Amino acid sequence: MSFNPLEQRGIPLDRQLRSWRELNVKPIDPDHCDPYTRCRIITMNGIEVEAILFSHQLARHTRDPEVKRQLARTRYIEAQQQKVVNWLLPGVSSVLETTIAYEQVAVDLTAWVARMEPDPYLKQAYQFGVLEDFDHLYRYANLYEMIEHRKAESIVDGLTEVMPGRPTKFHHRNPVDNVRDPYDKDATNPLSKLHALTILSTEQQTMNFYMNTGPTYMEPIARQLYQEIGLIEEEHVTHYESLVDPGETWWEQLVNHEYNECYLYHSFMEQESDPKVKAIWELHLNMELEHLHVACDLMRRHDGRDPESVLAPELPKAVTFEPNKAYLRELLDTQMDLTTLGAGYVREAHERFEQMQAQIHGGEEPPSERVMAEHDAMFGREYRVQSEGEHPDPAMREK
Repeated sequence: MSFNPLEQRGIPLDRQLRSWRELNVKPIDPDHCDPYTRCRIITMNGIEVEAILFSHQLARHTRDPEVKRQLARTRYIEAQQQKVVNWLLPGVSSVLETTIAYEQVAVDLTAWVARMEPDPYLKQAYQFGVLEDFDHLYRYANLYEMIEHRKAESIVDGLTEVMPGRPTKFHHRNPVDNVRDPYDKDATNPLSKLHALTILSTEQQTMNFYMNTGPTYMEPIARQLYQEIGLIEEEHVTHYESLVDPGETWWEQLVNHEYNECYLYHSFMEQESDPKVKAIWELHLNMELEHLHVACDLMRRHDGRDPESVLAPELPKAVTFEPNKAYLRELLDTQMDLTTLGAGYVREAHERFEQMQAQIHGGEEPPSERVMAEHDAMFGREYRVQSEGEHPDPAMREK
């Protein structure tokens, strides 16, 4: 059935405030939950954080005190939603276990978006990025076995393979080559706007997570790997945020944010296997429907335009967490050697790329390579999960 959030009314804003007791949700059991339930939680945490940060930025760029007050009302509820969602994650999971789940999100969500994206240029942006997150998952999985003596398959549960992607050491590019061309807000498919905002939000949350958790480890190799991949996540946020048309007004962006939250909560509610988590997705959807109406009213008053002119007339096909093994293997077979040049992609190591590589690595192997050498010295092998056979790239197969 089609679902148009513009035609639905949710919970009135003045009835959305929750008490401490209601916010004190029971976390998922990491040993018995559906791995994709954890992925949905991580995704929605990133979406809520982006909504909060965007609202703060809009508040800092308006002189209208009533707008500031209205944003504050909605933003406080968004902050409660973010706490509920993020607090579904269990405290017994280590930072590294949560990190591996973050990278599973990045791999399977970005791969799904790439498969569904109608715009060829935007599709290529997601295809390029996912091969780097795929490699990050592989590096963290080897670190996990080294310092916690456990295997990442207990987290990804056979849904996502673990093997080399585009090698992390080649992700360090001149910053100007991380800036892509934006979509045209007046010509692009509304689905493309939702895709860009979704992947931007999740990558931003990953960047924030690594910035804050990286130095909490004592092991030098762990601290160094988080530092390296944390810098790459900054590149990824630049990569994805530049896809968004900067000509969108603040009000247009506000309704896009709220519409996207309705889209994702509705998507995840439809497929959630955990009844308690499903109930939270449904509750938050009913809150977001009202947030969307508030944003639409602000757009009509301050932008002089009807939100229907920029939003999809109904929610697109639900965002789905599912294995993307065959699709990722196709990309591994055809796009491993890509890098960026300007707003495009090339296969040769051009001058700017080589200069950046020389400066950042300083003639030494980066942490992403040293973690593999240390793992090999400890176990005599790499850690991989290759359920579908050998690596598609012969050069990346185990020796």
